[in-house]
Amino acid sequence: MPSETILAIDPALRSTGYAILTRVGKKITTPAFGVIRNHPKLPLSGCLLAIRDQITAIILRHQPQALAVEAVIYVQSYQTAITLGAARGAAILAAAENGLPAYEYAPRRVKQAVVGRGAADKTQVAFMVRALLGLTQTPPADAADALAIGLTHFQTLDAARARKTPLTGI
Repeated sequence: MPSETILAIDPALRSTGYAILTRVGKKITTPAFGVIRNHPKLPLSGCLLAIRDQITAIILRHQPQALAVEAVIYVQSYQTAITLGAARGAAILAAAENGLPAYEYAPRRVKQAVVGRGAADKTQVAFMVRALLGLTQTPPADAADALAIGLTHFQTLDAARARKTPLTGI
């Protein structure tokens, strides 16, 4: 049975969550997950470069077939939205440079897919990710969000295959 490997990203300027998820049949494993941390004094351009470089290294190490990323969310501050969008762009750029298709998922959809409720909080997402993947420890919040995005991608991919329709990337 062929395996599928994806890279899932929860983008942020200072702490980008990432997860590698591999599926063989119905079994999903997580060979790697964590948080890309940037120093608070690092300027925006340096953060974006670090995000792209570290995601590229993860791609080269694990050879995923696709990127799943959180969609831009509504925030009260335009500055925050711009910063999140820039971090997201750095992740998508790394994927594009390495020939990976990218797919985006709204935060409410991710929470609905993993927890069953679109208004779930981060602790509920982390708890369910741990339970669904059989992890021995609860991952850090940003990594848990990336794992949840990856699980959502696999669910969406299964639904598209059942309908015999292709997924549309970004």
